[in-house]
Amino acid sequence: MYLDRETRPPITPQLALRVAIIGGVALILFGIVFFRLWYLQVLSGDRYRTEANNNRVRDINVQAPRGRIVDRTGKVLVDNRSGYAVVVTPDKLPRGKKKRKKLFDGLGQVLGMDPTSIAKNVTKQLKVLPFSPATVKQDVPGPVYSYILENQDRYPGVDVEQVALRKYPHREVGAHLFGTVGQINAPELKQKRYLGVPQGDRVGQSGVEYAYDRYLRGRDGANRVQVDARGDFRAQLATRPPQPGDQLRLSVDYNVQQTGQQAIAGWKAAFVAMDVKTGEVLGLGSAPSFDPNVFSKTIKESDLRRLSDPTNGAPLFDRATQSAYPTGSTFKLITATAALQGGLITPGTVEYDGGSLNVGGTVFKNAGGAVNGALALRDALRVSSDVFFYRLGLELNSAGDGHGLQRWAHDFGLGHRTGIDVGGEGPGLVPSPEWRNRLYRKHLTDRPWSVGDNINLAVGQGDVGVSPLQLAVAYATLANGGYVVKPHLGERVEDVDGRVIQEFQDPPRRRLNIDPGNRQAILDGLHMAAQSPGGTSYPVFKDFPIPFAGKTGTAQRTGQNDQSWYAGLAPYPNPRYVVVTTFEQGGFGVETAAPAVRKIMSVLFGIKDKGGSKGSTAGVNPYG
Repeated sequence: MYLDRETRPPITPQLALRVAIIGGVALILFGIVFFRLWYLQVLSGDRYRTEANNNRVRDINVQAPRGRIVDRTGKVLVDNRSGYAVVVTPDKLPRGKKKRKKLFDGLGQVLGMDPTSIAKNVTKQLKVLPFSPATVKQDVPGPVYSYILENQDRYPGVDVEQVALRKYPHREVGAHLFGTVGQINAPELKQKRYLGVPQGDRVGQSGVEYAYDRYLRGRDGANRVQVDARGDFRAQLATRPPQPGDQLRLSVDYNVQQTGQQAIAGWKAAFVAMDVKTGEVLGLGSAPSFDPNVFSKTIKESDLRRLSDPTNGAPLFDRATQSAYPTGSTFKLITATAALQGGLITPGTVEYDGGSLNVGGTVFKNAGGAVNGALALRDALRVSSDVFFYRLGLELNSAGDGHGLQRWAHDFGLGHRTGIDVGGEGPGLVPSPEWRNRLYRKHLTDRPWSVGDNINLAVGQGDVGVSPLQLAVAYATLANGGYVVKPHLGERVEDVDGRVIQEFQDPPRRRLNIDPGNRQAILDGLHMAAQSPGGTSYPVFKDFPIPFAGKTGTAQRTGQNDQSWYAGLAPYPNPRYVVVTTFEQGGFGVETAAPAVRKIMSVLFGIKDKGGSKGSTAGVNPYG
């Protein structure tokens, strides 16, 4: 033993240092492991326990149904139906491009979609909201929905949500005024009006659906379910029912709307029916129309192209509010007012209509070559004398500042938006010297303004562009004593049981100072045009049971057949309703537009009317 101790080599300082270092490192590593375990099990135990529980519990979003839209009598115009949407949850998607490609390939086969399109769409949505589910397809059939739920292990991160989809039971009837809904997009998510709306939700995109979206949109609910380690359903845990949106009641009368759509079907045309005192719209339609049910789910690009194609009539284009047509003789209401109020004529002033007017070598003739002889205003409106109004256009171009005709046109509501609560409205155009001269300086037209432009404007020809809604506002202004109304559709918001939550007040009206005698003279002329022998629309309205006033319009359009117009007011002499119709390439106003107005007016007054054929036009200027 003594010898052993004597022969054992002593520990060198270098070896002792190494042992100390290794021991220290081992102690540090042990400490790291110990404290990490302590952190995970003690400090973070509750959090990981919660996450583990969350892996067993899933919330399936249930979109709230939008509020119904009903007409003034309570008839349902827009409703809802249930459906299912396939979504992907970002934090549960497989990692790696190959795994995701395999997932999207399989999902594409099940859904009948291009896998590349699925990947691009999902990526685009996740860039906007990285932690929210991205919608792959709306309204999947029942078998597809069941297959995905039964094979969750094959489709990691893929879920199915219950959604409420819009239903338009009357299809093409009222499509333009109801509008469409669509999935909220990235720019919309940043807007204040969509604060709190989740990605993938559907919001109003046009028409009433857009204008009253905040009332119609409800609050989403959720179904909480328990799943196993593979993600398969095990039990229903809890349900938070969605809160449906409020019901919206419109001023529209479905019977009027349906009759109007039938009257313009098969044409490129439009109609407006409105209360002249309040601006309540009882019907507003455009043809060709479309079925808004195609927008209740993700619309195909091919459908969108078809509905926007001009060769197909551009069904999405609302000719009632977005068009800008020359009005023909319906514009004579404006010219008569401007001349009377400007002191150029009185209701009894007689002008001679010899069939033509020569201005600086340019000859302006009556349509159809008519010669009407000596006329005062009332008879000039009855027979729709162009020469009478050509003279007024000539004098208005020279009188005062030369803008009297344009100023009155703007005052009556032409050349700017009416403010109707559907959005997307076009401004129209009332041409003026400044407008044409500005185009000429920019080399966008071949000549500056001339007196001939004002002469043409006086009879609704030339560059003037007006929508049927704007013309309806102008005629309503004459009918109600000079108040420019703001057309509107929304009447009130109701709960699901029809109890009133909020009533919308009629928008304020703008007052025009029109002499009552002048107003009555114009209204008398319109009455004579409709119900006195020789009147331009007498063949259509001679036997109409309600006293009637109205004006035909036949406007020339380059490269096309004539534009057909009619603006009607009833009952005369204190009108309640105005109805305006227009038909592209419809020919004479008395031939096409006037019979359509008669059909709509009949429904407004509850008349079972079988009239409305044009009858004989002998002795009548059909161009008026």
